[in-house]
Amino acid sequence: MNTPSRLPGLRQGLRQGLRHRWFRLGRGVQTLLLAGLVLAVAVILLVLVDRLTDDSCAPGVVERDGECVGVTDGSFVFSPHLERVSARIERENDEVRASGQEYVTVALMIPMTLSGEVGREQILKEVQGAFLAQYRANHQDNDAGPLIRLVLANPGRDSAHWERVTEQLIGMAADDSDRLRAVTGFNISQRPAGDILTRLTGAGVPVVAGPLTADNLGNTAEDPEAFPGMVKIVPDNGDQAAALASFQQAAEGEGDGEPLLVYDARAGDHYNSTLYEIFGGELAGAAAYEPMKFTSSGITDTTGVAAQFRLMIPRICNLPDTVNTLYFAGRPTHLRQFVNELGEQPCRRFTVISASGASTLATDTELNWDVLGKGITVRYSALAHPDAWPATADPVGGEHDAMETLKTLAAEHAARIGTTDLEDSRAIVMYDAVWTAVEGIRLAAAAGAVAVPSAAEVAAVWAQMSQGYGVSGASGWICLNNHGNAHNKAVAVVSLDPDNPGRLRFDGLAWPQGAPPGTDCTIPNRAAAS
Repeated sequence: MNTPSRLPGLRQGLRQGLRHRWFRLGRGVQTLLLAGLVLAVAVILLVLVDRLTDDSCAPGVVERDGECVGVTDGSFVFSPHLERVSARIERENDEVRASGQEYVTVALMIPMTLSGEVGREQILKEVQGAFLAQYRANHQDNDAGPLIRLVLANPGRDSAHWERVTEQLIGMAADDSDRLRAVTGFNISQRPAGDILTRLTGAGVPVVAGPLTADNLGNTAEDPEAFPGMVKIVPDNGDQAAALASFQQAAEGEGDGEPLLVYDARAGDHYNSTLYEIFGGELAGAAAYEPMKFTSSGITDTTGVAAQFRLMIPRICNLPDTVNTLYFAGRPTHLRQFVNELGEQPCRRFTVISASGASTLATDTELNWDVLGKGITVRYSALAHPDAWPATADPVGGEHDAMETLKTLAAEHAARIGTTDLEDSRAIVMYDAVWTAVEGIRLAAAAGAVAVPSAAEVAAVWAQMSQGYGVSGASGWICLNNHGNAHNKAVAVVSLDPDNPGRLRFDGLAWPQGAPPGTDCTIPNRAAAS
């Protein structure tokens, strides 16, 4: 055993031995060793710095402003509530790649990192609906091709990082491996939706918009190439307003009163502004009193809004009792505040009418459901409803079997992706959007006798999707006119059920042109120019 008194000598001997061996190596070897040591230290430092500054969340997904944005095949989960459905999408995509068969990619582009339970539930339903359409396309469509690969594109909260994600999608359309042939989604009519659509369609990427209802976000007779290669499968705000007005006039005992318009004057919101214009136009000859204005600070910002309503309600109550139908041109968060305040100051029975954006109201935990028992009816147009097509009804404007197909798919996959709630239309519409993209892609493939149609071939086929080539959607028949808009699309009219908090009551169907479309999706000349 070495004693402490002998250790200094051992250390000195060791140092001398190492120094002697170092000098025996020669200058050339010494230089190489030192260079290697420096390089090793540099590599270690670079790795450490890279790990500290790496902004990658996953392949195709990066971190920006505290959230992960980009495009994923389901292997990355943008939010915990999407974990189960993302896993199923990833598995389906893996099977598509491994099949050896021809495939194309369809993207679902919506903000997937919303805050708040209502927003998260909305996104979950939309992603579930998209997956169910993908699964049906790959397993329940008579072995039709090409197969469908679904990717999720998250532009971030308020679509703040839309430019980066949009460029990714454009790159995927040009990539022979991705073969992106359609982008679906677009679930909110506000900036920068128009910028995204302009960039995508300008780059030749076909688009199938989901619950996008603003009249100025689409092609028209006046501007038929505003968004070349884009289609809208839902009735826009103008069609909804026309259908609602027709339905309300026919509603027993409720169409006898006078209307009043209440609107949000906040600038930059396509949904609010088009509702104001359309409701105002519909009520021009019937409304005897000036519309009542409030101003919000944002889509979900409630600051100061309740105080404005608190002053507005007495003004409404001071109008003649015949003013009992209130048309609301605003976002659902502010509609909830308005209804709550109306119930706090009851003066007579009112029917409050709004458009499809109100679909989240039923699940808004801050809505005071008790006010519905004070003579307040909240009615709005819905883009779809699971009870719209009973088995006993003739197939006019929609079909029972189409909705039953979706219901069956949802039930079969509930254990894997969770329960898909169809009542508020979110899942139904996104299912139909993806299914319309699938139908267009496969129609283009068949027409061109190709396994994988080009993006241009897909965009060109939209104009043919009527008169025998319309889509039998779960939300109703989708008959696309020359501008890519759904002709005379069914509007489901629903109201909050006062006896069942959180649930809707299906009131009936209404039609923008007052009657259902023809049974073969034929579009009259007067509608083709609309």
